[in-house]
Amino acid sequence: MTFKDIHHLAIERKGGEKQLNKLLTPVASQKQLSKVGDDRFLAMMCKAINQAGFNWTVINNKWPQFEEAFFNFDVKKLYFMPPEQWEAYTKDTRVVRNWTKIKALMENTGFVYYTAQDHGSFAKFIADWPCSDQIGLLAYLKKNGTRLGGNTGHWFLRYVGKDCFTTSHDVIQTIKQQGHDIKDHPTSKRDLTVVQNVFNQWHEETGLCYTHLSKIAAYSRGENYDTDAIIAQNKKFAAVI
Repeated sequence: MTFKDIHHLAIERKGGEKQLNKLLTPVASQKQLSKVGDDRFLAMMCKAINQAGFNWTVINNKWPQFEEAFFNFDVKKLYFMPPEQWEAYTKDTRVVRNWTKIKALMENTGFVYYTAQDHGSFAKFIADWPCSDQIGLLAYLKKNGTRLGGNTGHWFLRYVGKDCFTTSHDVIQTIKQQGHDIKDHPTSKRDLTVVQNVFNQWHEETGLCYTHLSKIAAYSRGENYDTDAIIAQNKKFAAVI
């Protein structure tokens, strides 16, 4: 099965090409992404980490309070905050009062701050990393950041607007249907390399960006949600950048 076949399935399931295209929102170019403020990258790290294992709707509803509590994620301001000010967040009702997640933000502030020093900005570092090596970027985030492994890393990249795929259930089932022997929840380097290679092949075959390839693959199977419902859900959980 070629990606053309997968695309055709998605078109049929979503009621036509026009309806499917409504779900393929624009993706930032490398140049556009490199100009995003580093505060937004830190914010989306925080958002993805807080959503992990928690109710996403609660986090989205509280997000304006997160922004207020963490000074709109001003990297320098947060980086130079004393430890006791960080600890005080465990009693701040504006945020999730979980020290592990608060500490992750504290440590990722340093990660963003020093990476920006080395690359001109954290945005430029993310924007310049090739999409054909997304798994390499995810490995770097996991190793050098805090609590950015697994799906958290994938969603962080999607939230900041990086052109990327996700390893959702439907995406992985589409890849497995093509005859690739990988786990349902790929985490090993071997399985993730297979996923990356499939997306690289699809990109070469179609010229489509990785984000759209990922969405089309997901829409080609699984539960066939109404297009308008998906659009409303996408708006509800959209990144705040």
